[in-house]
Amino acid sequence: MSTAILTGTPPAGSSLEDDLRSLGFDVRTAPDAAGAATALAAVPAAERVALVDHRFVGHLHALRLALTDPRFPAAAVTGALTAQPEARAALTRALAATAAGERGAGDLPDALGARLEAEGVAVHRPDLGVLVAAVPEDADARAKTLAGTAAVDDEAVRLRSAVKSRDGFFTTFCISPYSRYLARWCARRGLTPNQVTTASLLTALIAAGCAATGTRPGYVAAGVLLIASFVLDCTDGQLARYSLQYSTLGAWLDATFDRAKEYAYYAGLALGAARGGDDVWALALGAMILQTCRHVVDFSFNEANHDATANTSPTAALSDKLDSVGWTVWVRRMIVLPIGERWALIAVLTALTTPRVVFVVLLIGCAFAACYTTAGRVLRSLTRKARRTDRAARALADLTDSVWLTVEPARKRPGRTYSAPLWAAVAAALLLVGPLLFGYGGTWRAVGEATAYAGLAAIAVSHSLKGPLDWLVPPVFRGAEYGIILGLAARSDAPGALPAAFGLVAAVAYHHYDTVYRIRGGSGAPPHWLVRATGGHEGRVVAVTAAAALWHGRGFTIALTVLAAAITLLVLSESIRFWVSAGAPAVHDETGEPA
Repeated sequence: MSTAILTGTPPAGSSLEDDLRSLGFDVRTAPDAAGAATALAAVPAAERVALVDHRFVGHLHALRLALTDPRFPAAAVTGALTAQPEARAALTRALAATAAGERGAGDLPDALGARLEAEGVAVHRPDLGVLVAAVPEDADARAKTLAGTAAVDDEAVRLRSAVKSRDGFFTTFCISPYSRYLARWCARRGLTPNQVTTASLLTALIAAGCAATGTRPGYVAAGVLLIASFVLDCTDGQLARYSLQYSTLGAWLDATFDRAKEYAYYAGLALGAARGGDDVWALALGAMILQTCRHVVDFSFNEANHDATANTSPTAALSDKLDSVGWTVWVRRMIVLPIGERWALIAVLTALTTPRVVFVVLLIGCAFAACYTTAGRVLRSLTRKARRTDRAARALADLTDSVWLTVEPARKRPGRTYSAPLWAAVAAALLLVGPLLFGYGGTWRAVGEATAYAGLAAIAVSHSLKGPLDWLVPPVFRGAEYGIILGLAARSDAPGALPAAFGLVAAVAYHHYDTVYRIRGGSGAPPHWLVRATGGHEGRVVAVTAAAALWHGRGFTIALTVLAAAITLLVLSESIRFWVSAGAPAVHDETGEPA
């Protein structure tokens, strides 16, 4: 329950009380600041409270944006202010100070908002665009404001704002024009974003099951259901924005289910191909590895430059110039193969071709996109004269998933400009080149090189990670770890080794995605005990190479399966505990997935 305190007496014919009740508020009135303070004291401390000027005129959606968004401790528009429980104490003090100054019912919400900001409380002020939120001073001004309100259809604005501000071509032109209406249909029937997210997951799992049949009708059904799952995937976010239903659980579901759906579908295609006598598990695992590494590149680069100062470069200026030319924007968004284009490609190829063709085309497209985006980011990094912060260095260090992280970035040695990525690249080359190119994977020599990899990785993370290319360190480690698992499983004669390796990489990738979304939510990485318990990337590499040397045949498959199960149990239980806890952040991605 939420309570709204209406300051003053609304004029005759005002629908303000009804509007507030339609937003879920229990409405109380207060003639002045002293009365508002008394009314506020009667509201339980665990409830949200809003104060609204009795003269307020504007759109219902403007009030909704200001008063019902759960992501912010305090928010305001002209004439209306809300405070969550964490900001209630500051609001009580501000109201007491205002009442002591004998302020009447006039512009009380606006005055309180200013006092809260003076106390250091972050007051969110939503961008209303064409929506109206005003406190007219007299009858003429009120009439003009009412006319301006009537001239704008706030429901149309609400529908438009339900769609992400930045999305891919396929999503923007082929999905969002109708999925927004599906989101409104869901909202009017009381469905929640989490329910729609779950429906999207179930649809994708059914699609994977259809693909696993290995028949042409199954592949056609799988392609159709995959698109249906993506429509629901767009709808859940649009429903959250349309109805402002953001939650910590929803953040976790949305952050992880996309990957779960895509990788489960890869497994379904591999199973379907196996029914027809074609073993494509290596291609499926390669596609998962490439896609995950692409995302790590995106996340690492963004975190490294999130709050960098003097963050300019000629490459970035050229990119901004190209964005001013309309058609180049869509071309550049499409060639990076974002989730909409990628799922559409997978769905069409599944229905018309074979799983092998799906994976080969997907690998080629993702490889091109990875080269394009990584090259552009390297050029930006080399031409920038940015000074990176300790927070950015800490985020990069956490993304490495290293057991050696015991020193804060500010206390680490700076090293040379390119020391960290150089050591990481040398470590990855030592780990991968010999066992995979010269064929001595599954020997104790490979275990020795994996141990040396762990030592070189420790040297890489001993630096402060503030160099221009230090954001490459986490993706290099991801590629090395995933690559050795794929290579050893592919070269092994063990039956079922590749499917087991697929499960192991999926479990580890989930841990890495979970780390990313915690950092993006501002709560920091998972606890270091979890990194130690899962071995860090160094320990897992040594464990896998040792398993390949110790056991051959089914023994290696069993070892990979046991390791995958143990990591899944550890990371999933800790992830669930975190994301359903009261302290977990309600992450909401407004810009869309870059890749």
